[in-house]
Amino acid sequence: MGPPIPDSEQILMLMLVFLRVSAVLFVIPAFGERTVPARVKGGLAIIITLTVFPFVRADMPSLLQEAQTFAIFTAMIGEIMIGITIGFAVRMIFAGVQFAGEMIGIKMGFYMANIIDPVSSTQVSIIAEFQYLIALLVYLAVDGHHIFLAAITDSYQIVTPLGYHFSGPLMKALIQFSGNLFITAVKIGAPVIAVLFFTNTALGIIARTVPQINIFIVGFPLQIAVGLIFFGLTAPIFVATLQAVMNHLSIDVHTLLKLMS
Repeated sequence: MGPPIPDSEQILMLMLVFLRVSAVLFVIPAFGERTVPARVKGGLAIIITLTVFPFVRADMPSLLQEAQTFAIFTAMIGEIMIGITIGFAVRMIFAGVQFAGEMIGIKMGFYMANIIDPVSSTQVSIIAEFQYLIALLVYLAVDGHHIFLAAITDSYQIVTPLGYHFSGPLMKALIQFSGNLFITAVKIGAPVIAVLFFTNTALGIIARTVPQINIFIVGFPLQIAVGLIFFGLTAPIFVATLQAVMNHLSIDVHTLLKLMS
């Protein structure tokens, strides 16, 4: 007796599960970085798909049995959109971290001291890249990647294949998450930026009262020194803010899933 041969419906369901899992893995941090080889991502997606598929196929709608080409194509697009939307929440947090690093780097005088970010293949500030790496460590420390692996299976209990629905409340939630990018950036960068602002103000007063001092020669190293010192002193605040935001990820992901159903 040979192994069971899957029928067309099972193959289609397996493909839909694979698309959703792949979209999530290619978006979320740690797994979705460009530095991670595509073969590793693909192999991990296949393993997770085969692991998840036996538990979710019972929830698949019977509509797939009679699905036509257009319905299948729509289901594929919907699965990809579900995966991308799930990873959207955490990507906005990391974007906020990099934005805060960019603002701090500019205030410190690192206008030209940029490096190539391997994730986005763009030039970013040294401070922004350093903060991004710290945020990635915090993300792994609080088991943020486990949240999204669990969200893959939970998503099939909320949004079934062919059940993706883009609505006004979903669009509003995505805009709100985009706005939270700036809130996160301000929370993270405000202490250092405030100190550098007062440092610049003091340098301006000195330049007006003691014009004999070459403020440009004194100002640049002073800004860098003050920025690095307070960047280190406010590191616990940075980590605590990230932990508070990332501990709320599970609620944010489930909110997006409910709005997609």
